[in-house]
Amino acid sequence: MFHRLRTLLRAPGDSDRPVLNEHAPPDTPDAARLLRTAAQRYQAGQWQQAVELYQELLALHPDHAEACTGRGNALRELKRHDAALQDYDRAIRLQPDYAEAHFNKAIALQELGRFDEAQQSYGQAIRYRPDYASAYYNRGLILQALGRFEEAQQSYEQAIRYRADFALAWNNRGNALQELGRFNEALQNYEQAIRLQPDYAEAHNNKGAVLEKLERFDEALQSYDEAIRLQPDYAEAHFNKAIALQEFGRFDEAQQSYAQAIRLRPDYADAYLNMSILKLRMGDFEAGWKLYEWRWRGDAQKGLQRIYPQPLWLGEEPIAGKTIFVYAEQGLGDAIQMCRYLPMIEKLGARIIFETPASLIPLLSTLDCDCTLVERGQQPPPFDVYCPIMSLPLAFKTTLQSIPSEVPYLHADPHKRATWKQRLGEKGRLRAGLVWSGSTIHTNDRNRSVSLGVFNSLLELPVEFHSLQKEYREQDSILLGGLAKLKDHQQELADFADTAALISEMDLVISVDTSVAHLAGALGKEVWILLPFTADYRWLLDRMDSPWYPTATLFRQPARGDWVGVIDQVRERLEGMAD
Repeated sequence: MFHRLRTLLRAPGDSDRPVLNEHAPPDTPDAARLLRTAAQRYQAGQWQQAVELYQELLALHPDHAEACTGRGNALRELKRHDAALQDYDRAIRLQPDYAEAHFNKAIALQELGRFDEAQQSYGQAIRYRPDYASAYYNRGLILQALGRFEEAQQSYEQAIRYRADFALAWNNRGNALQELGRFNEALQNYEQAIRLQPDYAEAHNNKGAVLEKLERFDEALQSYDEAIRLQPDYAEAHFNKAIALQEFGRFDEAQQSYAQAIRLRPDYADAYLNMSILKLRMGDFEAGWKLYEWRWRGDAQKGLQRIYPQPLWLGEEPIAGKTIFVYAEQGLGDAIQMCRYLPMIEKLGARIIFETPASLIPLLSTLDCDCTLVERGQQPPPFDVYCPIMSLPLAFKTTLQSIPSEVPYLHADPHKRATWKQRLGEKGRLRAGLVWSGSTIHTNDRNRSVSLGVFNSLLELPVEFHSLQKEYREQDSILLGGLAKLKDHQQELADFADTAALISEMDLVISVDTSVAHLAGALGKEVWILLPFTADYRWLLDRMDSPWYPTATLFRQPARGDWVGVIDQVRERLEGMAD
C-alpha cells in the first residue's frame, strides 16, 4: 500500500554559491583589474572567460590564493570538479586559514556526492571562521540528505545564531524538525522564514505540509494557495494541495490539482502515482491501474523496481507453456489480497514461481493452484517472463465489475485448526477475534491503528474475545494484562498459517486495516474492517461492502479521527448478534 507523498523543497540561495576571500586584497593594480574582471565574468556566467582571466593573474602571481579559489569556482561551474579541487587545495596550501577556500572546496565535494569529505571541509571553514553562517547551513543540507535530521537541525540552528535573518536556514530547520516528528516546532520555523521573507513560496508550501500533519487542513490549503499565488508554476505546491483536497473529499478538485502538477512537470512520478490511487479510490480502475505503473519512479519505491533480462509480462502476450515469476513487491496484506490472481495465471497455461516473505509461505501453500513458492531473497528457478504482484490487476484488465472475488482462496491448515479447536475448548458465546493496530513502521500507521483502550466498550459485551495480534505496543501490553475478557495468543502465533487457523475458529473478525483483515477476507470469514475517515484506496468511497472481499463489512469514521463513532457502530451491531 502506498502512502501519500509530499515534497519539501529547499530553495536555492546565495549561501550555496562559492565565495572569495573577503580579507585578501590584490597585490598590484594589474592584479586588481584582472581579479575584478574575472569576478565580473564569473557573475555573468561566462565561466570559461573567468578561468582564462584567473590563469592570466596566476601567471603574474603564482601564489595568489584568491585567484586559485576563483579559478576553482569557475572550473566547478564548468563541471571540471577534479581541476577545481586541485585549485582549492592549492589555495589552502598557500593560506591554510582561508575559510572561503575550505567552504568552496566543500561545495565541490558535495556536488560529487563525497559527503563525508564535504562535511570535513565545512568544519574547517567553521574552524577558521566560527560565525560562518553559510557553512553551517550547507553542512545542514548534507546532514539532512543523509537522514541525520537531529544533527541537521542543530547545524541550521547555528547558522541562525550567527545570521538571525537567514530565511533559508529557518525553512530548512523546519524541514528537519518535521522529519523528526516535531511538527509544532517545524511550524514555528516556517512562520519565521515567512516573516523574514513573505514571498518565500517554498516556506508556504512546507508550512502547508506540516499543517496537514497537525490535521489543520483548512490552514494547509491556505498555505498551498499562497505558495501557488507567489509561484504559479510551483508543481510541488499543486501536488500537496491535491493531497489536502482529498482530506475534504473534494476529489474532482484534487484530480485537477494533480493534473496541473503534471502539466508543470510532465515527469512528476509522485503526482501520477497519487492520481492513480485517487482514480482507484473512485472506482476508475481502467485509468488507475495504468497510472499505478508510475510507482517505480516515485519517491516511495524509487530504485526498487526489478529489471530482469526476461520480458515483463503485463497481460499482452500469451504465456501458455511458459514459466512466469511473480514477486510480492510490497506489504503482507498486499500479497494476501493479490495472490488471488495466481490461479487465473495458471488457467492461462503458465507455470508459476511466486516469491513471498517467509512468514507467508505456509499460508500461501494453500492456494488453489500449482505454484512454486520461493522465499524473498532466494534465487528463483529459471523463468521466461516476470510480473510484480501489484501489476496483476492491470495484466488482467481488472475493473470494478470484474474483480476476482470468489472466496475462500486461502485455507487454514486442518491440523493447525484442530489444535486451536482443542486449545480454545467448547464455545459458549459468539467468538470474535480483534486486531486494533498494525505495524508501527507503516507510513499511515497513525491514522489506521488505535489504542486497545478504544475497544473497552466492546469488551463489556457477552462475547468471547480473542486477540489475533502477533505484536503489541508497550501501552497495549500493559492494558492487556488487566483484561480478562480478551484472550492473548501472542506466543502461539508463529506465522500467518497459525493466525489463519485461529481465525477459522472465530465467528467474526473485527480489525483495523491490516494484513489480518485481508487474511480474514481471503479465508471467507466474516470480517468487520474499521477504517479512518480517508481510507486506503482499495476500500473505495462511501461503501459498507467490499468488492474484493464479499464477507467484509466496512465501518468508516463519521468524522476525521472519530474512532469512538466507529466503535459505537460496531457495538450496536455486535449487541444484536450477541443476544
